[in-house]
Amino acid sequence: MVKTRGRVFQGKVISDKMQRTVNVQIERLNFVKKYQRYEKRNSKIKAHNPPRINAKLGDIVEINETRPLSKTKAYAVVKIIERAKE
Repeated sequence: MVKTRGRVFQGKVISDKMQRTVNVQIERLNFVKKYQRYEKRNSKIKAHNPPRINAKLGDIVEINETRPLSKTKAYAVVKIIERAKE
């Protein structure tokens, strides 16, 4: 288990092809001042997928910030909120 700290996000697993790593897509709203409206924006974050959690493609997960685990990974999957429908 990796210690967590800092930011917490919820997102959807869009790739689980790497070893112990998942790609999580996070949707957020960005306010456009000129039009006084919000637009949807997406971010992709690589997160550590511990064997005891084992998130799969399509799952809705919660990820927490951790110390840097590799060049691109600084988040870890903490829990699965909703399993993908088969």
